[in-house]
Amino acid sequence: MSIYIVLLRGINVSGQKTIKMEDLRASFGALGFSMVRTCVQSGNVVFEAPKTSTTSLSMKIGEKILSDYGFSVPLVLRTSDEMKKIVGDNPFVKEEGIDRSKLHVTFLSAFPNKAALGKLDALNAHPDQFHINGREVYLHCPNGYGRTKLSNAIFERLLSVEATTRNWKTVNSLVELSGG
Repeated sequence: MSIYIVLLRGINVSGQKTIKMEDLRASFGALGFSMVRTCVQSGNVVFEAPKTSTTSLSMKIGEKILSDYGFSVPLVLRTSDEMKKIVGDNPFVKEEGIDRSKLHVTFLSAFPNKAALGKLDALNAHPDQFHINGREVYLHCPNGYGRTKLSNAIFERLLSVEATTRNWKTVNSLVELSGG
């Protein structure tokens, strides 16, 4: 068995695409997953399942959500080991004077191609900063994520991949919940 973390985008926001976490856990259980746990109301699920490709697992989860709730949602899936590495690789936590409550991670659904990455060079979002590493974009938003230009939409548009963002506290909570 492997431990996975799925991040659903856009549920329980302003009364849209509402899913109770109890119901979401039941849906994941119905898929045969075990040790299903949720973290906050925004669609973060930790579960155990037989080791398989994350692509097929993502499709299975997406189809179940559509079937059970009548709508589709973008989702990003990572293994517990990947999430631990993501936490360890954050370049901002090594910098002095960084307020960790202003850190976020944008999770990309796929590796962006090199041509798309070049588009980020022109992105000036001062005072906000970002570092991209593989399928993650590490963000430091000193004025808060709600005020940044570095939104899911901008990364999706420039990189041509789906994205969802979590604050640093939630990312660390998910690692802890997954046994890290």
